[in-house]
Order: sequence, then C-alpha cells, then structure tokens
Amino acid sequence: MKRQEAERIITEYVKPIYGFALKRCRTLQDAEDLSQEIVLKAFRVLLVRNDITDPVKFIWTIAHNALSNYYRDTAKSITGIPVDAMTDILADPDACTDREEPDDILARLQREIAYLSSLQRRIVIDYYYENRKQADIAKELGIPVGTVKWHLFEAKKELKRGMDTMRKASELKFNPIRFDSYGINGSAGTKNPGEFFRSALTQNICYCVRNEPKTISEIADDLGVSPVYIESETAYLEEYGFLKEDKGKYIVNFIISEPTAELLIMQDAMYKKAAELFANALYDALMESGILDDEAIFCNHMLAGSTTEKPIRDKNFLLWTLIPYIAASSGENLMKEEISFEEVAVIRPDGGQNIFHASVTDRNMVLPDDYVYMKNWCGPMWNGNDKYILWQIDSEWSDRGVQNGFQYAEDARRILSLYEHEKEWLLAGEDYAWLVERGYMETFGDSSNVFKTRWMVTVLKNAEIWGKLLAIGEQIKQQYKAEFDAIKAPYHKAVLDSVPAHLRRVKEYELQYTFHADGWFLLHCITALLKNGRLKEPAEAQRKALTTLIVTR
Repeated sequence: MKRQEAERIITEYVKPIYGFALKRCRTLQDAEDLSQEIVLKAFRVLLVRNDITDPVKFIWTIAHNALSNYYRDTAKSITGIPVDAMTDILADPDACTDREEPDDILARLQREIAYLSSLQRRIVIDYYYENRKQADIAKELGIPVGTVKWHLFEAKKELKRGMDTMRKASELKFNPIRFDSYGINGSAGTKNPGEFFRSALTQNICYCVRNEPKTISEIADDLGVSPVYIESETAYLEEYGFLKEDKGKYIVNFIISEPTAELLIMQDAMYKKAAELFANALYDALMESGILDDEAIFCNHMLAGSTTEKPIRDKNFLLWTLIPYIAASSGENLMKEEISFEEVAVIRPDGGQNIFHASVTDRNMVLPDDYVYMKNWCGPMWNGNDKYILWQIDSEWSDRGVQNGFQYAEDARRILSLYEHEKEWLLAGEDYAWLVERGYMETFGDSSNVFKTRWMVTVLKNAEIWGKLLAIGEQIKQQYKAEFDAIKAPYHKAVLDSVPAHLRRVKEYELQYTFHADGWFLLHCITALLKNGRLKEPAEAQRKALTTLIVTR
C-alpha cells in the first residue's frame, strides 16, 4: 500500500485506538504504550501489504492481538484481570468493529455478569475486577479453592452463552402494570402492605409469575431489568410469603385479579339482585318490629327538634350501622364453610396472618353507567376483648381513611379500652381529645360548668338484643337461600375459572362468604337503600361515627 494511504488510515484511527487502550489498561502509561504499539504494527503491515480490503477489521484485529499480549505480559504481576478485559476473552475479535468496541461489548458483558448467580457473580468480581487470589476468595466464602475454580469456569461458559444470546423482554418492560387496589383478609402484622408493594418493580415481579413459576433470570428478562435488582426483591417477597420458591423458580402466593368487563358486569348484577331482596326485606323487618326503639340499642344521635324531655332517635343513623352489620354477621349457620381460614391464610414474619389480594384492571374498560364502584372501602373490620367487640366499615360516606391495618387494630383496641374505663372514671385529657377528633365522642359542660361526655357510636348493650337482630337477618337469608344459591352459582364458576390452579383453594375459601361478611354485598345493600330513598345520606357531623358498632358480649 502506498505510504500516503497508510498514513491516512492510521491518522483516522489514532484517537479510537487510544480510547480502546485507555479503557482496558491498568495505567495511563500502559495505555499510551499499547496504543503506540498498535499504531506502529498496523502502519508497518499496511506499508508492505496490498491485499487489505477491510481496513476496519484489520485495525481492530491487530488491536485485540496486541491487547492479548499485554495481558499475558502483565499476568505475572497481577492476580486477575480487570473486568473490562473480559470482553476480549469472551468476544471474537474478528466480529468486533470500530462501531462496537468502545462500549457495546462491555455493556453486554456487564449485563451478563448480572445474570450469574449471586455466588458466581461475587467470585467473578472478586477475581477479575478486584484482582484477589483464588485462595483468599475461597477462605472468605468458606469453600474449597477447587470450588472457586469450578465457579469461574462455569461462569465463563455462562457469560459466553449469554453474550451470544439475544434476550427478549416481555410486554411488561414497555407497559408495566400497577395494582389498582390491594388489601388483606385477616389480621395485619406490623408492616403495611404498601411497604411490600411500594414500587412498580415489586408489583411487576409478582404479576409476571402469577400463572407459572420462573427463575430470577426469566423474571429479569420479562421486565428488562438487571437480575441484581430482581434477586433482592424476590428474596424479600418470598420471606414474607408473597412468593413461593421451588427449585430456583418463583410463583406468586396470592391472587392477582384481572377482571374482564364481562366478569365485573356479572358480579354487579349478582350483587344487585341479592341486595335488592335482602336489604329491602331487612329494612321492612327492622322498621316494623319496633326493635329500633329498644333501649338496649344505645344511640345518642337524635333528630333535629328533639328535646331532653322528648328525644327522637335518628333511625337513619342507626340503620346505616345495623343493616350492614346484620348483613355481614347473620346466617353463619347457612354457610358451607368447608375450608378454614387457617388452611389458606399465610403466617407472615411481621406477626400477620392473612390472605393478601390485589387487582389489575384495564383502564380502557367500559362499564355500564349504573355500575356500583367500591370507593374508599375498608371492611368489615372487627376487633374484640373479653367484654366487647368493635365492628366497623370505612366507606365513601364515612371516609375515615383506614390505610394501615396494624394501626387500625391498635386504634380499635384503644377505643374498646377507653369505652370500658370511661364507665368507671374520667379519662385523661388527651384520650378525650383523641376520641372527639375521630367523632366517637362529644364533650361539653352544662350550666354549672360540669364536664360531661357522650358516646356518638351505636352500642348493643347486651347479648340478648344482639341475638334478636341477627335472628331477623338469618330468617331473611333462610327465606331467600335457594335464590341466593342460584344467583351466585354462575359467578362463582366464572371466578374460579379465572384463578390459577395453585390458588383456587384460596378463592374457594373467600367465595364461601358471598352474601355474608362480604364487602361488596354490604356496599350493594347500602346502595340499594340509598337509591330507593329508604336510607338518607348521613349528616356531615355523623360521618366519622357512621357504621361503628360496639357489641357487648
């Protein structure tokens, strides 16, 4: 080749060659020496050969050969090889071009290192990047040196295989899901569910293994995320029972509902039919029986215009509490309780024992205008001691904002304790303030400036009145049992068909409570009575105490 042409080629590649050397050498001086060596070798060969048709391939072949010699020459003074240099061990120099060499191969290698097991990843980084001796690595890990050598050999094979593989991400990489809602059935532990599903990553890890088990690498491929991040999250989720691990593969351990419009419309229609029958019959029975005037049902809410001499109970407020309570708690002997809570609930390290559930809904789904949505709903919830039970619902009408199940349980125990103690003596000022702020109590002074209090929640004073109320609900459920069974059968089948086989037993347990302690049923009972005007919207001052019942055992 003519000298002028050789000089032109070399001039074009001086900077790329220096960058190539700078990325791979241990020192700046070594990079300068290596780049000079590559330039000189390439220039000499170009001057004496006329058959070089691909200067790009020619330059980078010489560069990689020179780099290999550099590693061999320096191997006597170092233990390992810088991790960047592994690109040259694993990649075929003939396949490299000036467009690939600076970052592409290195990025692919670093990605593949992340796909190694945590042990192999640690050994590879210790040996190749931190230049540690194999004996030192073995001592620190408590394994034989031969095991370290085996892992290095296997890691290199995995890296080569990975470098030759085109990894394909799933749709989740580009369109990650978000849980529309999640909650628990059972007792909460010390951790809020939001602590587990605080990020899109944890939600999408669970979602991609909802139907079949996958390895960490397979999950990482689906999400287009480094396995290093997946590894820690799956360990965390598995520790708390949200994932199950078997032979290195993970599968979700709770139901993620993905209802179709058809299933939601079927659900809505089912609850509307049942609620129309039950809620209206219950309303009539309560109003006609006169039981709402029974003094064993305590209620301080009175209608406007009432006087001390002639108090008139606000029966609307009473019904807001009693109707959902009776709907949830009556007729338990009519249930087919074939599966126990203990059989399907997960015991979690934070002290919780519960069934967790989440839903993912298509935001473009079109539902009928009269579809009943569950807004700000939580419950039914109950906590108790040896004397009392506190039963509550939080909804769009009460809107107490119950978020943390553990905190709610603490608050419930405090309410019951204060209710019991306040019967005997005055509470501390901060306790009164706490109850007043939440709407459970009013405090005031009379004309003599005597401090007085009154509870604003509904109380069943004895077990006898409790039994009478539940007997009314049970009679109605018995009356409509055949119709209820026919109404829910198609829906139950459709739901079970949509649940993965390994979680079907959990769903069967929950379906036992349809039309009983079932939030959707209670919501539809309230909605049906509001729609036909039998229930009225609560007054603003009543909302905090709404649907709060203390039952005396």
